[in-house]
Amino acid sequence: MIDPHHITALILAGGRGTRMGGIDKGLQPFNGVPLAQHTLGRLQQGGAVAHFAINANRNLATYEAFGVPVWPDGMADYAGPLAGFLTGLEHCETPYLVTVPCDTPLLPLDLVKRLAATLAAQGADIAMASAPEIGKDGEVRFRPQPVFCLLRRTLLESLKQFTEGGGRKIDLWTAQQRTVIVPFDQAGDDIHAFHNANSLADLRQLENAKP
Repeated sequence: MIDPHHITALILAGGRGTRMGGIDKGLQPFNGVPLAQHTLGRLQQGGAVAHFAINANRNLATYEAFGVPVWPDGMADYAGPLAGFLTGLEHCETPYLVTVPCDTPLLPLDLVKRLAATLAAQGADIAMASAPEIGKDGEVRFRPQPVFCLLRRTLLESLKQFTEGGGRKIDLWTAQQRTVIVPFDQAGDDIHAFHNANSLADLRQLENAKP
């Protein structure tokens, strides 16, 4: 296993919130607690991480009040999750960085533990979560969750080169690395764990979901 003190968790809250009408998604309440703060609590509860930060690009003082460092994107114009990855790798002082979005409030409590175990066992550079998803036809399919990644800090130069060349898609970059997919399909895993809130209606629906 990887020592929790060797991992920094970064909560990605730097997006435009376009599908929520441009509001700051990480500050929207989930059962009375801002999404980013709720996500922080779940990561802390998991016990597999010792260091935490938030990637945000506005309302920085509000995020700082959650008690962890806040790292804005170094890239301009809300360049997407990969900009958050780059910011995290540039700022973290630990050998590993784990990224999670702020808008998936039911993320597994053992997320980091399972990513770390697989990455260490297989000697990979990236461990990416994968989860079942029920399609409109009722069929269950597995889909990678590229914003749920555990990465080695040594990937910083590779990511710099990728983004400086105009790359913005996570899956195109991770395909160039030694990436292992970690399925969250065990008995007891919550089918809603990786559902994200793209709208306020989605958020209310997740509040009513039973973990």
